[in-house]
Amino acid sequence: MADALAEPNKATMPRVVFTPSGLDAEVAPGTTVLQAARELGVDLDSVCGGRGICGRCQVAFAPGSYPKWAIDAEADSLSPWGETEGAYEQRRGMKPDRRLGCCAVVLDDVVLDVPPESQVHRPVVRKSLDLSDVTLDPAVHQYYIELPPSVLGDAESMSDLVVAELQQTHGCTVTHLNLGALQQVHKAFAGQDRAATVAVRGDAVIAAWPGFVERVCGIAVDIGSTTIAGHLCDLATGEILSSAGRMNPQIRFGEDLMSRVSYVMMNPGGERNLTEAVRTALNELIDELCDEAEVGADDVLEIVLVGNPIMHHIVAGIDPTPLGQAPFTLATAEAISVAASQFELHCPHAEVYLAPCIAGHVGADTAAVILSEGPHRSSTVQLLVDVGTNAEIVLGDETRQFAASSPTGPAFEGAQLSCGQRATAGAIERVRIDRSTLEARFKVIGSDLWSDEEGFAESVEALDISGICGSGIIEVVAEMYLAGIIDQDGVVQGNLAERSPRIIADRRTFSYVVHEADGVRLCITQNDVRAIQLAKAALRAGIELLMQHAGLTELHDIRLAGAFGSHIDPVYALVLGLVPDCPVPQVRSVGNAAGAGAVRALLSVAARREMEHAVRHVLKIETATEPDFQSQFIAAMAFPHAVAPSPNLSAVLTLPERIASAGGDRGGRRRRARGDKEEA
Repeated sequence: MADALAEPNKATMPRVVFTPSGLDAEVAPGTTVLQAARELGVDLDSVCGGRGICGRCQVAFAPGSYPKWAIDAEADSLSPWGETEGAYEQRRGMKPDRRLGCCAVVLDDVVLDVPPESQVHRPVVRKSLDLSDVTLDPAVHQYYIELPPSVLGDAESMSDLVVAELQQTHGCTVTHLNLGALQQVHKAFAGQDRAATVAVRGDAVIAAWPGFVERVCGIAVDIGSTTIAGHLCDLATGEILSSAGRMNPQIRFGEDLMSRVSYVMMNPGGERNLTEAVRTALNELIDELCDEAEVGADDVLEIVLVGNPIMHHIVAGIDPTPLGQAPFTLATAEAISVAASQFELHCPHAEVYLAPCIAGHVGADTAAVILSEGPHRSSTVQLLVDVGTNAEIVLGDETRQFAASSPTGPAFEGAQLSCGQRATAGAIERVRIDRSTLEARFKVIGSDLWSDEEGFAESVEALDISGICGSGIIEVVAEMYLAGIIDQDGVVQGNLAERSPRIIADRRTFSYVVHEADGVRLCITQNDVRAIQLAKAALRAGIELLMQHAGLTELHDIRLAGAFGSHIDPVYALVLGLVPDCPVPQVRSVGNAAGAGAVRALLSVAARREMEHAVRHVLKIETATEPDFQSQFIAAMAFPHAVAPSPNLSAVLTLPERIASAGGDRGGRRRRARGDKEEA
């Protein structure tokens, strides 16, 4: 739509240069910027087909001298603003240096910049999810079209008219309208102007709405064994419109994955109960995301799901029991694409993309982590650890990648510990212990103050300090080790009861009191320490086995992923020996990398293909069959590790001397110290 068609200022055809692509050409008189961009193949967006409605074909124009192209652009190198641009500016607002490509006519030599937000394949910058290098390439695109007036005797069907108009107006080749679109097409084009917005996936029109619809959406979901987290995104801009999470209701069938598989084995038809539970939760999550963003479920056209192999199979309605026993055979490792209705999701036009798995215990969530962090794109070795109820480990670089899983259990998330709880308001999340007095101070979720700071009591008055969440458990056990309350073998030193009332007798062992008030005592017991040791030893043993296979003895890039991993202080991860010794600045949290990978796959078909290709080249190491697993596990029980040195950690803090265990048994039995001779 050109509001002003004027003769060019000179006899020769004007030259237009587009940046940042650098594409340029001479154009015929009366050519709009959008037409010129299309002829040159410039990446300039337009949903409405040049009708001045969508505003996505904006270009930046600054008069001036451009010696690189030998062009002196004047203010009148483009046609003056017309009514359409004026109306759009009043309705939507537009930066003063911008013009609508469908309205502005090229009158003289000019240099125009296509800003990122006007590019079809625009980069997405979402630092909180580390999406800075994603290029938009969604599976679904929307187009605004106007059909010619209907005349009695026309033989063409609505389907024929839509297909032809898409080709003529947008150069978009489709072969048909699917059933959902056919059911909508008459109503969508019923207005006097017969205008509608259609959505296209592949060679099919999948949906149609009356008039111009600016936004179509997609949802990316990470289905964890404990929590389900999702993001609703605008497929045209990559903008994250809303985010939400909820507990996985399958927890009532078992806190860990094997418990849920056991439930299915023990209860005929139990797999259906698990599937119904997670699908119900997904529908509730979708409703919450849509309500927050004020979009309808009809506007959700793509759903990407990632999760561990058992979650992958359960959400797809596949029996998970083969994954509960050797040889842990997947029904399929390939990505699955089906209509959302087949997963009983209430998004009538959406298609579900269930990401590929790697092996029986390394799933689509790990595939998404690989896509997000990109070890296969890295020239240096990365260690990726997705810490959760079942920890997934990936080690590799651009030449090779290894993966394993470790059954860490729910201890890291506070479950099955005497004072453990989920990360909710009032939970203790950070702990420090004075090395001299053995007194503890802490912070709770919901307050920014430490417990020994003025005003703390008032700030937590409305909170119920009833437990310690995962990050707090990690810190308090590490602090107990650094303060000498437990030794390198994890034994609570009962002889310290003489020094501090916080060390209390607990049957044949001892416990450490973190907090006591109003009759509530929160302690770290000997069994709690053991639970953390078992979990961290399983994780560390898996890492050590991958390093053996890779021929590595040291690491310089460790990334902690997952909702829980994002809250672990790297120093305390090293103190406990969760991960091998590494320069502390090189141990970092990358947040919910699985969720970030799912969003990448939602916004880019190319990213999906990259992920599918990458996971096929990952070598899965089955820790259960590794001959060295037991020895690695035993060595990893110690803090930080029984034999591996910790020079990088020692450079930032002083580690306790190795001591003989004493006082862990109320009967006075002394544990043999390292170096003692075997008794005859």
